[in-house]
Amino acid sequence: MKFLWRCAGIWLFAALMSASMAQGLPAELQKAWKATRLPDAALSLEIREAGGPVIASLHNQVPRNPASVMKLVTTWAALSSLGPDYVWRTRFLSDAKARLDAQGSLSGPLYIQAAGDPWLTLEDLWHTLRELRVRGIKNLSEVVVDRSLFGEVAIEPGDFDAQPDRAYNASPDALLIDFGATRVVFHPDLASRQWIPIVDPPVRGVNVQGQVEWLAGACKAQPAVVARVTPQAAQTVIQVSGKASGACGEFSVYRLISAPVAQFEALFRLLWKELGGTLARDIRAGAVPPDARELVAHDSPTLASTIGQINKYSNNVMARMILLTLGAELAGAGATPASSARAMDQVLVAQGVDTSGWVLDNGSGLSREARVTARGLAQMLDVAWRSPLMPEYVASLAIAGVDGTVRRRLKDARTRGQAHLKTGTLRDARALAGYVRGASGKYYILVSMVNDAGAAQGRAFDDAVVRWLAER
Repeated sequence: MKFLWRCAGIWLFAALMSASMAQGLPAELQKAWKATRLPDAALSLEIREAGGPVIASLHNQVPRNPASVMKLVTTWAALSSLGPDYVWRTRFLSDAKARLDAQGSLSGPLYIQAAGDPWLTLEDLWHTLRELRVRGIKNLSEVVVDRSLFGEVAIEPGDFDAQPDRAYNASPDALLIDFGATRVVFHPDLASRQWIPIVDPPVRGVNVQGQVEWLAGACKAQPAVVARVTPQAAQTVIQVSGKASGACGEFSVYRLISAPVAQFEALFRLLWKELGGTLARDIRAGAVPPDARELVAHDSPTLASTIGQINKYSNNVMARMILLTLGAELAGAGATPASSARAMDQVLVAQGVDTSGWVLDNGSGLSREARVTARGLAQMLDVAWRSPLMPEYVASLAIAGVDGTVRRRLKDARTRGQAHLKTGTLRDARALAGYVRGASGKYYILVSMVNDAGAAQGRAFDDAVVRWLAER
């Protein structure tokens, strides 16, 4: 009798679980999910017509780690608060009564007002310094950098995954150049059949050791190269190894070789010297006087352009700096991740988004603690869809089978070009969210998050959901 009751209990539990899944997912998607062999409890899903009703949902109010899908939240909050034409203006100033003598010497310091520009490049810095030289400035006594727009925001790049030299781990900074990374170019010397490593830019104290093996024959795969950065007493060594076919041609890897403050100082000195300028003393931290006079300035690309770089290519440090910018604009200078996350939450709640259970953390998704719900994120995507800013926001997402992080996915005729998506990938989290155009011409909002040790198995399910929607 006990055995019969136990069997009946197991059958009833299985039936309830099946019914629960049946209520949440259409039959086609149930089949795709079962093929992953992941537990139902690992999935949070919401699918709705854009501007319309919910079509399917499962565990949609369970807070999940969204991985890089978190960038959708950060970029929407910034776009809707600051506007698509927002720009970051990095200013170079002098004292109000500073004078320039016949030899090009500027009296008093050169001040740099850092703006938190997430897309400030080496070329931008060179061009701005050249503008100073065009105006006759040659000899500087000292450079004072004002980073007060952000508060204490520096991170240890190795804290997340013990990979402190990887570019995706870069620390945010109010004056960050080239996302904090340095390029190592591998140039093919056809005569000697060797790979020649070149550090670009060639800052002092950085050396490359080791070599990449030259392979003959066709380029059948991406170069398999390891580049590890090892700081030493008097220099930084980049140890390289691996193999690459000469037929692949020149390629590059990007590594973090110094903290943002040290990186900026090294680049400033290098470029200023190349432009024929001199610097008598140091580059130090300080405040720009209230009456300082602007000499030259650099304006960034617009926010609308910037979020495209973030969402299509999942740039972590840019997302962090967008969050800090939002915090500085809405809550004042000295922005931190915590103060900026509070400001972002206020923006979303004011738009009617249910952020219950959310942990916004650093805004990039490179986090073990970040959490959102499928329901709340779908609400936010629906708010964006009904906004006048919808075209700019949707255009920032990767296009299925075409570009960004989904350029190699969903390339068949049914789905290629039919979805604008953001992916998320961590060790135990997979996520996909965005907009899918159905065969009927209707658009659908999709949010899928899988949190499980086997989360990688969820990718096939996500692709199946996109195909299912594209055929509707």
